Amino acid sequence: MSVTHPVGGEHGGDWTRRPEGGGRFAIWLIQVIARRLGRAPARALLYPITLYFLIMRGPERRASRAYLGRVLGRPAGLLDVARHIHTFASTILDRVFLLGGRMDSFDIRTHGLDALHEVLDRGRGVLLFGSHLGSFDGLRALATQRPNVPVRVVLDKQHNPAITQLLDALNPTLARNIIDAAQDGPSIVLAIQQAASEGAIVAILADRARPGEPTVSVPFIDAPAPFPTAPWLIAAVLELPVVLAFGLYRGGRHYDLVFEAFSEGLAAPRRQRAEAMPAWIARYALRLEHHARQAPYNWFNFYDFWQVDDAKSASNARPVPPAR
Repeated sequence: MSVTHPVGGEHGGDWTRRPEGGGRFAIWLIQVIARRLGRAPARALLYPITLYFLIMRGPERRASRAYLGRVLGRPAGLLDVARHIHTFASTILDRVFLLGGRMDSFDIRTHGLDALHEVLDRGRGVLLFGSHLGSFDGLRALATQRPNVPVRVVLDKQHNPAITQLLDALNPTLARNIIDAAQDGPSIVLAIQQAASEGAIVAILADRARPGEPTVSVPFIDAPAPFPTAPWLIAAVLELPVVLAFGLYRGGRHYDLVFEAFSEGLAAPRRQRAEAMPAWIARYALRLEHHARQAPYNWFNFYDFWQVDDAKSASNARPVPPAR
């Protein structure tokens, strides 16, 4: 069912080689316009932004079309790709308001919140596993219901400087509480353990691995795809409850924030973790696929997620002659 391997290389699977979506200037500009003029005028700018990305960002356009062809079950056209990019741009704009505490600007419907409350009421802390499907920023809705529960987000500051700066400007408290994913593994685990001991929600995006990280390939939208093992190893080592979260953008000002209880604690003897991990990841991928099919334009991994290009490159590569 699965094969463990390092992810990415020099081709489409290495998402870190692509520029940060929008860049610092674009995110700064949309932030300024949104805060000074409001959401409606800023949304009008999303159309030229979408057109720019559609024309200028070829790799992302091709990745979008390939993904949409899979999930829609038909060839995807330029209008599909444009809708995909526009959905992504809409969530980036809304991030300005969500992180700034402007919850009154949105209709956020929550589903399965009782499952999360039940875990939080025990005071153990919880791992909240999300993905690049939809917007994770909708989690700010929790602040209105559990204001005393700290939220710690695991984020790679080095690869996301524009988002880090946006956090600093809009929500300094959340920015200070980021757990930097660029640290070494033991430091990340210790930081998560400390946060959990304080009863915090620790939010992790569990669908994307950095190049060189171990992954497990499991079925996802009709083909094997690599998922990182690190989040699951952390959950198993710390034996913390895991809840899945999906913040799905439904258009306009509407979001669905879905919580699903996954595990009371992924306890497995150390020697058996490698055997148990593919089943955990396959369960996660199955739920991710379910929501991706329900909200196909919410998928924001604009690179060769299935590593089809990498596989083709490897199969077409000429053997290197032995050194003499």
